[in-house]
Amino acid sequence: METIKIMPCLDMKEGRVVKGVNFINLKDAGDPVENAKFYEKEGADELAILDIAVTVENRKTRIQWVKDVSSVIDIPLTVGGGISTIADIELVLEAGADKVSMNSAVVINPRLIEEAAKRYGSQRITIAIDGRRNKEMPSGFEVVISGGTNPVGKDAVLWAKECEEYGAGIILPTSMDGDGTKAGYDLEFTKAISQAVKIPVIASGGAGTLEHFYEGVVIGGAQILLAASVFHFRILSIRDVKEFLRSKGIKVNL
Repeated sequence: METIKIMPCLDMKEGRVVKGVNFINLKDAGDPVENAKFYEKEGADELAILDIAVTVENRKTRIQWVKDVSSVIDIPLTVGGGISTIADIELVLEAGADKVSMNSAVVINPRLIEEAAKRYGSQRITIAIDGRRNKEMPSGFEVVISGGTNPVGKDAVLWAKECEEYGAGIILPTSMDGDGTKAGYDLEFTKAISQAVKIPVIASGGAGTLEHFYEGVVIGGAQILLAASVFHFRILSIRDVKEFLRSKGIKVNL
């Protein structure tokens, strides 16, 4: 088994880390730089920053946040939110990000994945897929864009396969039904995508207990486990999660 990674996520709005439930009802969760330093010290393998209001507010990712956070950590940093052109990717990588995450823009223009992968390498291109249950879709999951506000009539699992074909290096599926609920990852959604693609999948949305992280690997098939609320509000520590996974026979870097 390959080594499983833990990835805290800093959802950003107005310069602060925030966390909501089902993409709404946001609460303040602290300063991004302090959080980033804390998580690296705690043993995070990677870190994500997501500018959650960027698409809805029709603006670009705030580059200063990327510079501030990347300057205090050595672990890989993935940045997402409002990245819609090659020029945007260039700016974010120059500001210190190791990888970019794209969502709405590539649903509208899938060729952007191909162009970005050719230019920067697949390993730097993460495609985030926000999904919600819809029985009319072949897989039962529909793609939603614009910060969870706009369902697009596209099957989420088929879209993940397309993204892989275009050159994506990582898929980050988030279930809108589970986000921030601490009721567990949407294992059905995560598993459907991890079984459909050969590239790494990040489990995201809803982790609340140690068991949830374990299930993300053994049931969901994820290689990277992303969480926000449980870490921001100190319900669990990264060490807690890693030690639990190791006790269950899952390989992690302690």
